[in-house]
Amino acid sequence: MKSPITTHVLDTMRGRPAEGITIVLESRSESEAWKEMSRSKTNADGRIENLLPPNFKIPPGIYRLTFLTAEYFRTLKVESFYPFVTVTFEIRETAAHYHVPLLLSPHGYSTYRGS
Repeated sequence: MKSPITTHVLDTMRGRPAEGITIVLESRSESEAWKEMSRSKTNADGRIENLLPPNFKIPPGIYRLTFLTAEYFRTLKVESFYPFVTVTFEIRETAAHYHVPLLLSPHGYSTYRGS
């Protein structure tokens, strides 16, 4: 069983998974303050499947994933425009799985709700 929230980063410039990107998962409180829930790095396949424990009961609310992309591109010796990418999303169905992929290049990105 996977974490209720997973992600996958593909480097569209290189046509391969983006290994070693630090990603921070945060939740927003009722007072609208952000609280870090976890932090991890993408594996060789560009994935993080352990942001939360597999049986973690995620409450409804607003969450965000911040992809720290500057370090990744600096390692590749590639100039990039976005030092980080933040994807904010809402969880309503607490029993569902939320997969939030990122398609990344030095000067653009795209995201969607995956499966």
